[in-house]
Amino acid sequence: MSSRNELPDELWRKILEIGIKASSFTYKDLCCVSISCRRLHRLSDEYSLWSHLISVDFPTQTSSVPSSCSSPKSLYRIRFERERERKLWAHKRAVLRKESQVAEHIRKLREIEVRLLEERNKLKSSLSELSNLHKVSQAFVALNVWQPEVVRGRQKQLVEQCTVPVESRVRALDMEVKLCNQQLQVFNKAYRDEKRRLDTAKEELKSMKYHPLRDYTPISNESHENGRKKKKLKSIHQA
Repeated sequence: MSSRNELPDELWRKILEIGIKASSFTYKDLCCVSISCRRLHRLSDEYSLWSHLISVDFPTQTSSVPSSCSSPKSLYRIRFERERERKLWAHKRAVLRKESQVAEHIRKLREIEVRLLEERNKLKSSLSELSNLHKVSQAFVALNVWQPEVVRGRQKQLVEQCTVPVESRVRALDMEVKLCNQQLQVFNKAYRDEKRRLDTAKEELKSMKYHPLRDYTPISNESHENGRKKKKLKSIHQA
């Protein structure tokens, strides 16, 4: 403490000026310095320091001090609050846009699910009808050979119940089954792509929910693992 008090004001003032002009000091650092002691509180309130911070942090705004402001520090506070408010509203708009994107992805997924269900039902119906027609075709062939009357009666009943040309209908159903399978592949791919976009949008929305002015750096799993290893080694050495 005594060595600090021995330094003249000019030297402390020069130290603060060098720190701010070298961009190593921010407004947070200057505020922290100002509460350390009365002398630094007085020196950190000087006009030149806060004027330089204004020109660095708000370069697009005019540097003139309004008559309502008693000092550049007051002006900095006003502009900082205004800029924070602007960022908060911009952040809210960005979150709303991202939420709209998430809702749109969910809506598209629901549409694809409906189309998939319709196409699966269509394929199931075609396969069922195709199976019945194959049975009719087999029954028609079986009528030309000798069979017990009971079996022959059942096969004749199948043939008589069929009111459409079997061969042409089978070809049409085969084509329809192929088209259904192709459509299912297209819808499945579209569903996977849309699901991936939805998951990405949800992750982006989750990261955007943090306060825009808060410094948040998530710790990776590797950092956690390194921390656990250090604690383990430390406990071994202590033992």
